[in-house]
Amino acid sequence: MKTDINPYFMKKDYLYNEIADNIANKINSGVLKAGEKLPSVRNLSAEHGISINTAKRIFLELEGRSLIRSKPQSGYFVSPPNYLQLPLAAASQPIPIANNREPDQLMNKVYSTMGRRDLTLFSIGVPSGSLLPTAKLKKEIVLATQELSDGGTAYEPLQGNIKLRRMVAVRSLAWGGNLNEDEVVTTNGCMNALVLCLMALTKPGDTLALESPCYPGILQLAVSLGLKVLEIATDPITGIDIEALKKLLPKIKVCLLVPNFNTPLGYCMPDENKREIVSLLAKHHIPLIEDDTYGDLHFGTQRPKCCKSFDLDGNVLWCGSVSKTLAPGFRVGWVAPGKYKEQIIKLKLIHSLSSTAIINEAVGNFLLTGKYENHLRKLRRSLTENYQQYAAIIADHFPEGTKISRPQGGLALWVEFPKHIDTGKLYNYALKLQISISPGRIFTLQDQFHHCMRLCIGLPWSNELALKLKQLGKLAKALQ
Repeated sequence: MKTDINPYFMKKDYLYNEIADNIANKINSGVLKAGEKLPSVRNLSAEHGISINTAKRIFLELEGRSLIRSKPQSGYFVSPPNYLQLPLAAASQPIPIANNREPDQLMNKVYSTMGRRDLTLFSIGVPSGSLLPTAKLKKEIVLATQELSDGGTAYEPLQGNIKLRRMVAVRSLAWGGNLNEDEVVTTNGCMNALVLCLMALTKPGDTLALESPCYPGILQLAVSLGLKVLEIATDPITGIDIEALKKLLPKIKVCLLVPNFNTPLGYCMPDENKREIVSLLAKHHIPLIEDDTYGDLHFGTQRPKCCKSFDLDGNVLWCGSVSKTLAPGFRVGWVAPGKYKEQIIKLKLIHSLSSTAIINEAVGNFLLTGKYENHLRKLRRSLTENYQQYAAIIADHFPEGTKISRPQGGLALWVEFPKHIDTGKLYNYALKLQISISPGRIFTLQDQFHHCMRLCIGLPWSNELALKLKQLGKLAKALQ
């Protein structure tokens, strides 16, 4: 039985798309000039006879397309040319050979800085605590302690907290998942979900297909399980190259993708690509593990669909968490494992048995009351504005020829320097100025991305942060 939800939540209003496209056309054609101020939210609402919320959605949509920028207390303005004209980072072209070499040792050095308050951590891809609803979460924990009959001291059911599973299922309706709570298993964060999935589906020596570049934690996990990693060519706008994937299917045992705002590129795979990949892998009996950790961090107005949206036979294991959106330290995650549910629950029994009852109950309540969605709106706005601010400074202060990704959501900005600039060296120099970055070579097991880096955009914007970015640009110029 599917989870019931008010049809109101499924209602879609496409009027804002028509208005947003009209404004976008005027910007692209030059009718609206760079730096020109746009009508206020209230004026746009009155002019088109739309609600204030719809007017806000239109501006968020244009921000997601990188066409406009917001200025606090001033309104919305057409983005300047240097922001719009930054060249796009190149598509990756990894060697189509599986390997299980150890990840670059620089990876451990980069992540050892996690939690250090004396550094500007462009290197750690989580939102800053100042962007999270810490006080509200504390209240939810107290409330959860009171609501649980045993004060949260007992084990949860093996499949996980029922309230949390139900809310994950309800929220899946927004992206076409149509899950029910019995299809969801809670885990200790998304990484734990990925561990369980890989253990259920693979054995040492099997080949795992991944995007390239790829989140370093996934690379470490794959190698630790004795798997060979096959990196697939990836486009910074549309994601994994389907034609390249087709040629390599005979070598692949399992595929693991982050189709919504993957780190470090931040792309959102088009729906038609998601549908084709799901069908292709199902046809060849290759399970697809989908990491949807960043799916709620869209810069546009609509939450994107997932590969799981197109799963007809339970071949997609959809994984998620609140680690990148709400509380990294809570370690609350889940998986909808499709036809592999029995294997996942058995492994959970062996390796973790139960999640933390109080924390899961608190997060379930936070989702139930609507506080989560209110928080997400603010967080998405901050991330969108940060992306624009970062890009503007990169355009003005980084070496000539620098390219960037065009993230459509998430927490990452991929920066590609001219090839003679080594970001491993840049990391060492930047650390002396209390700046930590993620060099590109930690996002691969191959000899590539030495001239690239990932920057986290989940830091609160300030004059000091802007100065650190400018210093980073100055250091990069000195390496030319």
